Amino acid sequence: MPTESTPTPRRGRPGHDQESVVRGAIDVFNRRGYDGTSMEDLAKELGVTKSAIYHHVPGKSHLLETALNEALDGLTNVIDEARSADSSVSAYERLRTAVTQSIEVLAAHLPAVTLLLRVRGNSEVELEALRRRRDIDAALASLVQDAVDEGALRADIDPDLISRLLFGTVNSLVEWYRPDGTQDAKAVANAVVMLAFDGLAAPPQ
Repeated sequence: MPTESTPTPRRGRPGHDQESVVRGAIDVFNRRGYDGTSMEDLAKELGVTKSAIYHHVPGKSHLLETALNEALDGLTNVIDEARSADSSVSAYERLRTAVTQSIEVLAAHLPAVTLLLRVRGNSEVELEALRRRRDIDAALASLVQDAVDEGALRADIDPDLISRLLFGTVNSLVEWYRPDGTQDAKAVANAVVMLAFDGLAAPPQ
């Protein structure tokens, strides 16, 4: 009987593999909601049997965890790289790079990030995802504070508010950005960074 325990590696079946099951599950969770989707619903939507899904993953929560980690790992790596950058790189440049690359992660993993932003903490998997999101928010706020301290950003706006506004802008892209649209990820990232940082720049002394 399938359980929600730690998964073991499994070989794919012809026409199906773990990656395609995860991709399909993310799409269904985004359309129907995670709590409103059963394994039977997933099987019908994916055009497979429940046993075919269990051949690749131990259960629904593992699919959710895999999807959320995809988004969280990408965002965490961006922030970690910015914080560990060489000391010759200014805090301002590290922050700009972190925001730019966060948008690139969002564009590259749009369905997974969309699912992450809809998490409400209704399970242990979701609570852990929310904890990791708070860590990312705190790290970004620290980068903002460093940029303020070096005099690159205006000091009359609270750094926590700046970080919330920056990531709020980035997160809002899931509502309208489409990878096959007229604007590519780089153009969107450049526009967001230009609008945000020109307004946040410290006035000339």
